[in-house]
Amino acid sequence: MAYGKLKSKEAAEELVQDLFENLWNKRSSAQILQLSPYLFSAIRYRIINYIKSEKVRTSYELFCRLNLSDVDAGTEATVALNELNEALAAGMQNLSGKTQEVFRLSRLEQYTIPQISVRVNLSEKTVEYHLRKSLKLMRSYLRNFLLTAWPLLFFIR
Repeated sequence: MAYGKLKSKEAAEELVQDLFENLWNKRSSAQILQLSPYLFSAIRYRIINYIKSEKVRTSYELFCRLNLSDVDAGTEATVALNELNEALAAGMQNLSGKTQEVFRLSRLEQYTIPQISVRVNLSEKTVEYHLRKSLKLMRSYLRNFLLTAWPLLFFIR
């Protein structure tokens, strides 16, 4: 079913593997009365979430390409965007493992807090904590970069 909807063997395999990993991790607490309908619904929601995150990702890529193609000072804009990407990556490297993963899933892959909670096997409150922590650290880390690079990024559009 996943392959039929996504037309990508790798993506379908990843979603199915994620589903079974989740089932395995919750095997002691899960109360599944009818396995087939449960699996059908679970994979359907994973497919929907995957498609949503892909739309966000492709929209962002298109946005970046359009902004770069509209720039008169192409080299300066490219340099500024590359520096921003490098600063973001460097900031993420300063985050601890779980905090970094929660930030990536929330801000880059557009997962919701309940989805992240299931994916990383943490409570929603813990995910919220990691997200608050990551946003605070990223803001402080990127503050200096944005103060110097903001004028360049403003002229990109």
